[in-house]
Amino acid sequence: MTLKLKDIAERLNISQATVSLALNNRPGVSQETKEKVLKVTEEMGYNVNILSRNTSKNQKSIRFVIYKKQGLVVSDTPFFSALIEGIDQEARDNGYSLVITYLKEKENKAEIKKLVKEEPLGGIIVLATEAETQDLKIFDKLNVPVVVLDSYFRDAKYDTVVINNMQGSYQGTCYLLEKGHTSIGYLCGSIRINNFEERKDGFFKALKDHNIEWNEKLAYPLEPTMEGAYRDMARILETGYKLPTAFFSDNDIIACGSMKAFKEKGLRIPEDLSIVGFDDMPFSKIIDPALTTIKVYKQSMGRLAVKRLIERIEGDCEAFVKAEVNTELVERKSVLKKERKDG
Repeated sequence: MTLKLKDIAERLNISQATVSLALNNRPGVSQETKEKVLKVTEEMGYNVNILSRNTSKNQKSIRFVIYKKQGLVVSDTPFFSALIEGIDQEARDNGYSLVITYLKEKENKAEIKKLVKEEPLGGIIVLATEAETQDLKIFDKLNVPVVVLDSYFRDAKYDTVVINNMQGSYQGTCYLLEKGHTSIGYLCGSIRINNFEERKDGFFKALKDHNIEWNEKLAYPLEPTMEGAYRDMARILETGYKLPTAFFSDNDIIACGSMKAFKEKGLRIPEDLSIVGFDDMPFSKIIDPALTTIKVYKQSMGRLAVKRLIERIEGDCEAFVKAEVNTELVERKSVLKKERKDG
């Protein structure tokens, strides 16, 4: 039976990353949690002894390094769980085991070199959502193939798999413009990461292509957590500043936190404010109103990263590849067409 981290994680209501750490007897998981994972694994019909040999001398592993710089964007959310699921399934489909490691900015980077020597490592996938170019230098001298996921660095010599952020934000902003909104605000993440910068570029390109003059006062920097976005937007609303008729948001989490603040202030969505998010998180379907958003094919990104890594491991790849995964607009209930006023 093929191990599915998702099934075990859902059974215990924990993240797939925690399941992986427990099964591989890695630090960062309590003994109680490890025992629960092993018990449920056996109950579900998986052979724990076989699983424990996944990092033995007979099977190469793929190490997924989750790099956390601030930890405000990279957190235990459905977005990253879906990435892990795609990585895990593609790895197992190709006979590789998956080991997940968390790496924080201030941790001793020698730990990565140590981990490479611990097992027959095939290659590394780095989740670089919060990373900057200099953060990747530790991987340069490891002498194993590396694929960078969810962020592109022009000067880094790695294969990368990323979201087509500019396409998605351009599409979402154009959708608001087509609905008659010309005063569009930007709910932007207060943390500087490549994904947000690229989405900003798409947002501004859409405004420029429609001859809409940008007002800097319509940019609202918000902490990219649900509670933080709610808190920051509530504080902004207290100023009484006149709001636009619509917003594009850097992601669904920021949009959802802001929507809570809007509602508490008596503002109706979409009657008073229209909102478009980004990512298509599972909660986007069930919040009220359901959020119009940009769908990111997260599992496909994970699978694509593994496929490229295996090509590096097993083949002779010369050129470095940047693979952009396109997005799709998902129309729900958070946007209302703005009627023109005659006269």
